[in-house]
This record gives sequence, structure tokens and C-alpha cells, in this order.
Amino acid sequence: MNPLEKLDVIALGGNAILPAGKTGTIAEQVAITWTAMAEIEGIVAAGRRVVLTHGNGPIVGNIVVRNEAMKSSIPPMPLDVCGADSQGGIGYMIQQTLRNVLRERHRETEVVSVVTQVLVDAHDPAFNNPVKPIGPYYRREKAEMLAAKRGWKVAAGHRGYRRVVPSPYPKEIVEIEVIRTLVRSGVIVITVGGGGIPVVLRDGRFHGVEAVVDKDLASSLLARQLGAERLIIITNVDAAYTDFGKPTASRLATATLAQARELFRQGQFPAGSMGSKIQAAIEFLSAGGRSVIITQPGHLLDAVEGRAGTTIVRE
Repeated sequence: MNPLEKLDVIALGGNAILPAGKTGTIAEQVAITWTAMAEIEGIVAAGRRVVLTHGNGPIVGNIVVRNEAMKSSIPPMPLDVCGADSQGGIGYMIQQTLRNVLRERHRETEVVSVVTQVLVDAHDPAFNNPVKPIGPYYRREKAEMLAAKRGWKVAAGHRGYRRVVPSPYPKEIVEIEVIRTLVRSGVIVITVGGGGIPVVLRDGRFHGVEAVVDKDLASSLLARQLGAERLIIITNVDAAYTDFGKPTASRLATATLAQARELFRQGQFPAGSMGSKIQAAIEFLSAGGRSVIITQPGHLLDAVEGRAGTTIVRE
């Protein structure tokens, strides 16, 4: 078997590690991760190769909050370093938990996390239009003071004001050859955590930037660069819906690439929710991927059998 045949890139949303409403203790995160990894083992048991990616939204936000809380005692780290911290911490938890699940089920498969950089264009228009909220909420007066002092952009949210940062488009995964080599060796790789650490090239050197790369778009890029057959996106809803939030809402059980393109064009999948996931699916399938599955934790094994979620195919 070609080492890259039957390859799935599985993108775990941040809710797969720390769902909304949970306390966020490490014991709670490990318990939730165990449930998610038990499903991943089911995919491995079916003879598939897997590469895992993950979100970091709630967790990197907590790191930023800690930065702010201790800034008078410890110099706060820039956002790219916070992203690297979250990649390491979440990656460690996933790799240890998955290794334990595999060993419990008598599978001695190597699992490793790769702290991953993702190249973005320094001239991406997103840098002039920051929209991604990060960090704690502030009262308006404090938010405006911080914006003036630190050069931040801030925006109103439902609980106050937050810093917003750019979300540039991912162009290249810097460590792709390392990842490819590991996958060919039969290793389960955890990579592109939180969309990867955004970096730009200046004078031949990589430099981290204060930005956040969309995890689904980065996962789609990874899947394309690895030549994966299938992209699986695990999120906080059971499937993609047309007319989502309306009385006419309907689960999109299956669709072709052409149908997904048309629904996307019609605005059925707005930015900030399902939009990036459908865009990721379109880009992956357009580049030769065979299928994309969108589902939620607990439904993965049913979704790959077509009994749950949304499946989009190239033709």
C-alpha cells in the first residue's frame, strides 16, 4: 500500500477539547480528549491512516488572559508565541491520550506532535481588516486605552470589548516535508494546531506575526499538500445546514462539489460559522480530494458510514 493512500486529515475543533460551558481543568480536558481519541482509534482500526489537526480557540485565549493578568510581573509573550504554547500543550494532551487509547486496544502506533508554522503573505489584505477576537473582554474605556497604548484594534462584543487580530490566508506549511516523512513512516502526526503559527518571510527569514490562521483552511491546505483522500472536520454542530437558524433549516446530508459551490455562492454558509469549513471543503475537493465529512464529536464513526453529518464529494 502506498503510505499516503487511505489517508484522512481530521480537524478537531476547539470544542473537541474544551467545549463551551466546561470549567477547563486539565482532568476535564483529558476526559473529553479520551472520548474524541476513542473515535479516532475507530478510524485507525478500519485501516485508515490519520493526521490530526486541532483548534485552540478557548485555550490560547486563556493563555492570553494569563498574559494580561501577570503582565506587571512577567513580560507578556506575543501572540505567535502564545499560539506555539497552545500547540505544544494541546498536542501533548492529544498525543498522550491517543497513544494510551491505542495501547489499551493493543495497537503500538507511534504518535507525535509537530509545532507547525504556516506561511502567510505579509501583504494579505486581512492585515488591514482584523476581525478575529482574542483574549479577555474589557470595558470600553480600558479597551480604547489599550488600543492607543499598544496599537491594538478593538471591537465590541456581547460581553464588552475585545482585541481583534488579522486572519490571513494560509499559503504554505513550513514543516510539510517533516510531516510527510513521518506519515510515510506510519506515524500518526498532530500538526497545524490552531491553524498553525502564522509567519512571514522577510529578508529570507521567518518571523512570527500577531495574527490567527483559520484552522479549517490550514487543515485543507495540509490535506492537499499531503495528497489525502479525505478531510474530516469535527465541529460543534452535527452537520452543515441550509437556512441555518431559520424555520426552514435543513441538514445537508450529502452534496457534490458543484452543489456546495453554488450554496456557498448563495451565502448559505456565512463567515464566522460554517463558511470557512465549506470553503475548506471546496478547496480540498477542487485540488483532487475525494470527500469531506463535517460532523460533531460523538458522531464521527456514524458520519463516515453516511448515517450522520454532511458528506461532500468531488463528483
